Amino acid sequence: MQNNRKKVTNFRLSLVDDETHKPILITRFSRTNLVIAVISAIVIICLAIYLIIAYTPVRTLIPGYPDARAKRAAIQNAIRIDSLEMLVSRWELYSENMRRILDGEEPVRMDSLILALSEEGRTDIPDDRIREHDSILRMNVTREEQFHLSLAEGRNLHIEGMHFFCPLKGVISQGYDPSIHPFIDITAPANSMVYATLDGTVISSGWTDDAGYTIQIQHVNDIISIYKHNQKLLKKVGDKVTAGEPIAIVGNTGTLTTGEHLHFELWYRGEAVDPTKYINF
Repeated sequence: MQNNRKKVTNFRLSLVDDETHKPILITRFSRTNLVIAVISAIVIICLAIYLIIAYTPVRTLIPGYPDARAKRAAIQNAIRIDSLEMLVSRWELYSENMRRILDGEEPVRMDSLILALSEEGRTDIPDDRIREHDSILRMNVTREEQFHLSLAEGRNLHIEGMHFFCPLKGVISQGYDPSIHPFIDITAPANSMVYATLDGTVISSGWTDDAGYTIQIQHVNDIISIYKHNQKLLKKVGDKVTAGEPIAIVGNTGTLTTGEHLHFELWYRGEAVDPTKYINF
């Protein structure tokens, strides 16, 4: 009876000393073992290349890969474009005023134009609604103080030991980046209240072209909180505020904004810190 099974062909790889002819390494293998070894080597090499590219700075050598320098340049270009748009708008206003003067008409005043732009699309909030929110928040703060959650008056604690009130309940649309974005952006529905994160004194309250309606509060232990792009400010310079007290209404004012959100900064001893490390948003 004939044996129908295929004969397995084995191979031998020998490493021999050329002078003494003494074998150094002898390996026996078949075609199947050779194919498996080659495929395994290819997979391991591809995996090693992927890990090197994914988790080492080598990936920045890939043409077109956006590194930190490219992101910073993109942001700077966006700021330059905004500045150029503002410059063009000013020249258009200048030309319009020249035409009005030559035609004997009243020129457009810059302050009235800024006020009109800031008032565009703004919805006035009734005073009774503001008082209602204020009463609810004061009750919440009083309840927290019963369990010693608030910062006791007169204590000198580090920032890690302080209890911060959330300035705005919403979604963080852009997080903290110490190099290109040392603050956070929080999106929330229109007319949402903005609250003081700690007890303090208002040191700045007003309008800037880039940030819109902005308010800054000085707190104890060299802590400063900044709130930008508000629709309306509820406090003025010199006012004393408590944690959780309404200070503004979220908005979309200023040139450096694309929607209703709060630009929130937290500074400790002259350096910007990540608010998400100390506040539960």
